[in-house]
Amino acid sequence: MNEADRAAVLALQNLFATLGADAPQERAASEISEDIPQLAGFLALRRIWPDLINSWASPGALEGVPAAARLLADGADPTDLARVAQVAAYETAFGLLYSLTAYGRDDDAPTDTPGWRLMETTPSGELTGRAVQGLHESLLTMDPSGREGQDIFG
Repeated sequence: MNEADRAAVLALQNLFATLGADAPQERAASEISEDIPQLAGFLALRRIWPDLINSWASPGALEGVPAAARLLADGADPTDLARVAQVAAYETAFGLLYSLTAYGRDDDAPTDTPGWRLMETTPSGELTGRAVQGLHESLLTMDPSGREGQDIFG
């Protein structure tokens, strides 16, 4: 690795660390040496657990869903209901990420129909030409508890 690449890895490593990423050095080195848009992937994933999955365990989250409110009123365990909602949210996020970044085609559509790809952009929104792929593979590693979903699947 040349001096410019080492400097780029160090700067990117510091940014990953500031953003709270695990293994910042490995992520930065992969981005620079393998030309994989690790930062874009990390940024695409980092809000999914807190905003879409763990939010179901927040006070009042279940009461806003009429069916859940009825179950709670009938004596359902709030922790169990929250876990059901969290697993449903995880499975939905995983499926959507798989569809967007792993496959990119609808097998039931005619073969001459377009596919899709999630692409990295510059801060100003211009395409870099690098595809953000396989986000579903990293979703469990983004669990802020560090337990890779065992809190909700256990």
